[in-house]
Amino acid sequence: MRYFAVIAFCWLTAFGSHAQPLNIKKNQGGLFSLGVRSTSSFFGDVNSFGFGGQMRLQFADRLNTEWFADFTRGNIQHRANRTDYHIGWSVMYYLTKKLAPAVKPYILAGHCFDRTVIVDNSNKSHQIVKNSSAIQAGAGVHFNLTERLDITLIAQYMFHLGKDVHAHIHDDGELDLSMHKGTGIEGHLLLNVGINYKIADLWYGGKKKERK
Repeated sequence: MRYFAVIAFCWLTAFGSHAQPLNIKKNQGGLFSLGVRSTSSFFGDVNSFGFGGQMRLQFADRLNTEWFADFTRGNIQHRANRTDYHIGWSVMYYLTKKLAPAVKPYILAGHCFDRTVIVDNSNKSHQIVKNSSAIQAGAGVHFNLTERLDITLIAQYMFHLGKDVHAHIHDDGELDLSMHKGTGIEGHLLLNVGINYKIADLWYGGKKKERK
């Protein structure tokens, strides 16, 4: 969280006080933004926390896309560490087509590639690694500070496809790292808090906004 706070402060300092209104013509297609975010991941046996970043490219008033990368790490009963990496994308559908209302909710769905590493704290060579992909769906909301700057909250459920990895601690204290076939689907809740800044209108940049 401290990394996110430092980066967020830099963003607010650099852009917040210099935010200028966007020049939009026809529609919001072409809006490009960059952002950073904190990430919290809740599994059955471990809660992981980390940070990440994203960029957005909007295609229509109600349709946006987000391309992201996340890193999270959590401790399993002080015996092992679980690290997860996500790289993926989501399609966002807005419930309103207004450019920057105070509150702008949306639903989302997407896909990502992920890598999971579980390492024994007492023996770093004792580890297990899984590479797979996942699908996610959920909802989010933008709190627009200006037309360019927003704070975004996202709650989504992510299904990891393929085998699952676990750390089992036996009664005698032995740590067992294993990969299960099971149903082939592992799910967990993912929460994000982010700050985003619209850099430019790539398709209609420089053109004056139409007024009705």
